[in-house]
Amino acid sequence: MTDEFKRAKIEKIAMLLKAVLAAEGKVGLMLNIQKKNLDQALEKLPALERPTVSELAEDGWVALNTIVDEYIVRDLIPELINCGATGIVEFPLNKIVM
Repeated sequence: MTDEFKRAKIEKIAMLLKAVLAAEGKVGLMLNIQKKNLDQALEKLPALERPTVSELAEDGWVALNTIVDEYIVRDLIPELINCGATGIVEFPLNKIVM
């Protein structure tokens, strides 16, 4: 660890390995929802820290992106649909860098 180059390499590898472990058992969710239903959907969505909310081209709509535990998705998606969510996409994660 006294060699600066080797230490930097080891720290990079350790960071990437931790990121892989952090992603284990988690998936990403993307969805669209009307702004009027946003608060209701946010109550349902756990997030790694907090969901990302982005304006869509169509007025009154936003996109939500979040990371959730994979085991809750089968119950969460129907709840989000009941909140008015559309275009729900679940995707696997390879790494989560914190």
